[in-house]
Amino acid sequence: MQKINIILTLLCVIYFASSAIAQVPSPSRATGKPIALMNGVAHLGTGDVIENSIITIIDGKIAVVADARTVRMDLSGYDQIALEGKHIYPGLILPNTIMGLVEVSAVRATVDYNELAGINPNVRSIIAYNAESELIPTTRSNGILLAQVTPQGGTISGTSSIVQFDAWNWEDAAYKTDDGIHLNWPNMFSRSGWWAEPGETKKNENYEERIKAMDLFFSEAKAYAAMENPAVANLKLEAMRGLFDGGKGLFIHANYGKEIIASIKFAKEHGVNKVVIVGGEDALMALDFLKENQVSVILSDLHRLPNRPEEDVDLPYKLASILHKEGVLVALGYEGVSNARNLPFFAGTAARAGLTKEEALMTVTSNTAKILGIDDRTGTLEQGKDANIIVSTGDVLDMRTNNIEIAFIQGNLLSLDDKHKALYQKYKDKYEGDKH
Repeated sequence: MQKINIILTLLCVIYFASSAIAQVPSPSRATGKPIALMNGVAHLGTGDVIENSIITIIDGKIAVVADARTVRMDLSGYDQIALEGKHIYPGLILPNTIMGLVEVSAVRATVDYNELAGINPNVRSIIAYNAESELIPTTRSNGILLAQVTPQGGTISGTSSIVQFDAWNWEDAAYKTDDGIHLNWPNMFSRSGWWAEPGETKKNENYEERIKAMDLFFSEAKAYAAMENPAVANLKLEAMRGLFDGGKGLFIHANYGKEIIASIKFAKEHGVNKVVIVGGEDALMALDFLKENQVSVILSDLHRLPNRPEEDVDLPYKLASILHKEGVLVALGYEGVSNARNLPFFAGTAARAGLTKEEALMTVTSNTAKILGIDDRTGTLEQGKDANIIVSTGDVLDMRTNNIEIAFIQGNLLSLDDKHKALYQKYKDKYEGDKH
């Protein structure tokens, strides 16, 4: 019996020791004192740069953003952080992600981003969000501080919300709840095979039928929204109400050019005020229509091959630049939750393919904030906005020099520890220790 107890004790020690390695850092606490970031290179997210800046944080808000060479301030009551030679940016924003809704895709118990049935506008991603996901610390270590958590599947997946990555639970994390409804536009064509051996392309015989079903549902939703006090509440139709008064955006997931045009026409015919295209691989084919209807685009994947053999091999890299120069508001997303931390490097690719570095930064900060309707609070380094700030020793868009040393969410200084860093240090100590 004593031997069994010893074994159980050892197993507990091993378990808790291994758990400590994967420990998610606790949410930060307010420092109380005002903070002054001194002499860093400030990239404001507006296209402007201050080479030698002073940025002050008071009560979670940015109080001052100025050139340190021309402004004079009494900083005797501030915690001053010297940042000479380092780069200061707005916190990056990740749109259209299942971050916090899945932990291990192969383990069903950790997957909660898809519901049964095809039309689920009443499904709210925010209440399923896991603020203690181990993926969150590794993501914010690359500078991503906010995300639009989005359900998937079906025709209407549900309602997304925007979270900040420093919270005990979903209530603390909520930055903007129920910002938009997500519609997966039916494919006009189905393709067989895979990327290395593509098969034939066939017309989707169910396309018209699915459009008719959507048309009926949107018509019912619009009629329901016109009633102030319906006799019987309908949860699905209640969730759609915000589309017709501007309270919510309609995020249409579509890639093929004709699908993009058809989906925008559909939304406008039903009186939807705010439309955003997500994916947008063929956005260039619908460029004039996007401009005419003032529709924004979230490009989901830059690191891919072009869709057609006659297209430039680097067209996906250049697409953000082309859309930007034509006046389309464009942001970048990253499909796949495990590698979403690489979002800034998508922007870095766009910067090498036509955008300036500051324009590329806007595609993961201020442009995204505008599209998500949170630009009054974040996305740029400006007075009065939330102090969502990152500091890197090098260029945040360059994977060779991106090194986030300091990060604030709403003025709270974050711990940048994560599982990857812990494992790196563990095995670095092991193998370097063996040399002595």
